[in-house]
Amino acid sequence: MIKTYLLHSILFITFLSLAGCKNYLDVVPENDIETIETNFEKKEDALEWLKTCYASLETNIASRSNNPAFFGADEFCAGDFARSKATYGYLDMLKIGDGLQMAQSPYGNVWHKNHHYAAIRYCNIFLENIDHVYNMTDEEKKLWAAEVKAVKACYYFDLMRRYGPILLVDKNVHPNSGIETMQQARRPIDECVEAIVKLCDEVIPVLPYMANKEEEHILFFNKEAAATLKALTLLYAASPLFNGNVMMKNFVNKDGERLFPDADKEKWKRAALACDTALLICDLAGKELVSGNSDRPSPLLNTMTDIEHTWIGQAYDCKEGILMINRIYSDFRYIYYGFLRSTPDDTRYYDWSSTGCLGAPIKMVEMFYTDHGLPIEEDKQWMASKYSFSKEADEKYKNVLPLQENILSLHRHREPRFYAMIAGDRTLWYRKTSNYGTTQYEALPMYCWQGEIVGSFAKRYDESQAQNITGYWIKKWISSDIQGYNYSQAAYSTPNPTYLFRLAELYLAAAEAWNEYEGPSEKVYDYIDKIRVRAGIPKVREAWNSYAKNPDKVKTQAGMREIIQQEWNIEFAFEGRRYWNLRRWMTAEQELNTPQYGWNVLASTQDGFYNKGQGGTPIIVWKKRKFEVPKDYFTPIRAEEILVSGVVQNPGW
Repeated sequence: MIKTYLLHSILFITFLSLAGCKNYLDVVPENDIETIETNFEKKEDALEWLKTCYASLETNIASRSNNPAFFGADEFCAGDFARSKATYGYLDMLKIGDGLQMAQSPYGNVWHKNHHYAAIRYCNIFLENIDHVYNMTDEEKKLWAAEVKAVKACYYFDLMRRYGPILLVDKNVHPNSGIETMQQARRPIDECVEAIVKLCDEVIPVLPYMANKEEEHILFFNKEAAATLKALTLLYAASPLFNGNVMMKNFVNKDGERLFPDADKEKWKRAALACDTALLICDLAGKELVSGNSDRPSPLLNTMTDIEHTWIGQAYDCKEGILMINRIYSDFRYIYYGFLRSTPDDTRYYDWSSTGCLGAPIKMVEMFYTDHGLPIEEDKQWMASKYSFSKEADEKYKNVLPLQENILSLHRHREPRFYAMIAGDRTLWYRKTSNYGTTQYEALPMYCWQGEIVGSFAKRYDESQAQNITGYWIKKWISSDIQGYNYSQAAYSTPNPTYLFRLAELYLAAAEAWNEYEGPSEKVYDYIDKIRVRAGIPKVREAWNSYAKNPDKVKTQAGMREIIQQEWNIEFAFEGRRYWNLRRWMTAEQELNTPQYGWNVLASTQDGFYNKGQGGTPIIVWKKRKFEVPKDYFTPIRAEEILVSGVVQNPGW
């Protein structure tokens, strides 16, 4: 019999939340199982193996602490405390943006025997043995095999976007094989892409729509998710990082094979068609963008609620969610560092577990559009001076901004996504509260000066002190439908899912791919307008033709490229897409080498907070920013792995 030489090598599997909608499940194989064959005698044992195949998706892709995309770019800003031992390594990915990535022990390392490649080996074992289960129908075996092929393709995709050329493991290498057989060569990007596409093409006809899946399998891949994975893979393959990357032109594997291809415009067309197909499948699956909330007291608040519900899943049958998992521990850990920090005597804000050391830098604050759906520097009717003070009188902003009070002009007349995702000084956060035992919704004022309710406790920057160093709190991932007082306790008991793919991603991917292939067209505008209409802003041509200083920008391919990229950055802000997008667009060196700015959070007056004594402009709050070309475009393979496996290291490492 073949011994279960893998069963004790998978150190990353301690518990899972993938197999059901309501409970975390331990899926580590029992210690007394002696052979792989006995794991595939009965359906219930095969199901446990199937769950194990999905483990690395949760622990390394969905997890904010292990996926470099969440904290490794420039969306979040934090001080020394966040990088100290006090945060137990949860925020270590911030160090990537500081230029501290390393080959000795890489942050976000999944090229490892206990991570993605272990999961791929488990997938292969499952595929080799599922036919041996005696109490399953052929249809069930076919379906389960498709679910495993899909997650294997997902691991390949995640490896490729992190490392570039990867190892392809069609079948497991026997542990007794010779060293030459063991030491495989990295495969060219085009081969990696085709391997992913092939797996997706095999499973799309087999997998049912999410709505038709059995409850026990609802969190495994479905038809629309596999189609989305194929489309995103081809989008990456068409992007400059992988398509005609001149910096990697001479990068070869150990056998001398060139790993990066010459530029091919047709790859954009292939990606565009795959996006169209995936969107058609999603339409047939009943997917649509979240919209139509009506329980808030104003249209703006209802739009903000729709936007919030795109990242906080309200149910497992949500129309926008394409692939999801149960909320995992790292979701709750985020609350410790991202939720408001206030004093215990306030029953509307206080959460005992919150350290409140994550903020949004000014770059992200200013990235959001005006209410006309334009960049703030492009809107000819917007504020005369973004860093001046002015009063808001329009009733549509009731419960969002204080009316007839002096506030920073930067916070006025912004798009709904800004108000849904950012809490700035003197803005209001309409959310559920518990005020001395009475549960209700209130517009909570965000008083952010030093010593105020959600301002800094400290009077100096201190590594041992948790602080929000920018003056902006991030609302994303925090539900307004859960009371702020002891928020984390209530969030733990709320069984909402986390979305890995959502429909908005496909619309933006389709708009980008078609624009790159043929320039602006009706379908490019239509796809991006789907996102904009839900966001409560004018359609793209209407906005630029009516309010823009440079109205012709929307008519050119280069102009639409910038517009689509900003739409990506806004719609998916703080969701871990910007990290990948800046790399695949090859704009990271321009974006990630600049200091992060904020306000003077140590000041207890308006003039001091907004730096009026020194020009009234934001100040540098974090200087350690570094992105080196070409090395930081890809994650380094661990140095020990290079020695053991014989694969070539990524350039620059």
